[in-house]
Amino acid sequence: MHNPNIKAVFFDIDGTLLSFKTHEVSASTEEAIAQLQAKGIKTILSTGRSINSIDHVRYLNFDGYITFNGGYCVTQEGHILLRKTLDPGDIQSVLNYACQQPLSFSFMSEKEITIHDVTPEIAGMYAHLNLPVPKLVDINNVDTSSILQTNIFLGPDDEEEFMKNIMPNSVASRWTPLFADVNPKGQSKKVGIDVFCEQFGINIAETMAFGDGGNDITMLKHVRTGIAMGNANPEVKQIADFITDDVDNDGIWNALKHFKVL
Repeated sequence: MHNPNIKAVFFDIDGTLLSFKTHEVSASTEEAIAQLQAKGIKTILSTGRSINSIDHVRYLNFDGYITFNGGYCVTQEGHILLRKTLDPGDIQSVLNYACQQPLSFSFMSEKEITIHDVTPEIAGMYAHLNLPVPKLVDINNVDTSSILQTNIFLGPDDEEEFMKNIMPNSVASRWTPLFADVNPKGQSKKVGIDVFCEQFGINIAETMAFGDGGNDITMLKHVRTGIAMGNANPEVKQIADFITDDVDNDGIWNALKHFKVL
């Protein structure tokens, strides 16, 4: 007997759909998504990644994409439901700061991702994510009104002060000590979920989500059933309704079976 109450399932990418070990989606996860779609359950990607950094999972045929942590929501057909850029003053402030202090950051727009100051640690992180290192930013030639997300490469201890002084109109979330995702204040994966619930006429009580990082917390708390991967950060497991197995041990498949969605 399957659970008839779930109408949409939201999936984070890194560490949830995609294994950090294999850089691939497991066979059981592919099968789980195909079975959900066959039942008419909406499957929606929900990631901090750029709309341009998800090509390797597009073959899974999602019904929609929440990218940039909720700042850019687009349907399978390419219809943009929400597009929210960072405050141009905050972007200018990062550029000014970087002229005086060493700071690595990346800027993401619809068109491209650029980066300022690539350290060996940062190059290693892109390799870990199986992504190319973005091209270097020309800091004298940035369209400050087009930036949907930035990654600021600084440790958790320096984050609060930096955000307060340099990017007061933005909010930081992180899934790694190496950098924080920075988005417009008030924006999160939770916002993206509401956009798609409205689009598809789905009640929040009919939703489920899978995640593993700090930027998944708003999403997992918001849906009816928030599921943390076995490899999730401790603070994510703390707020989850259920903790499943690791991404490499059929975590998504096992949880969907457990809740009789499949």
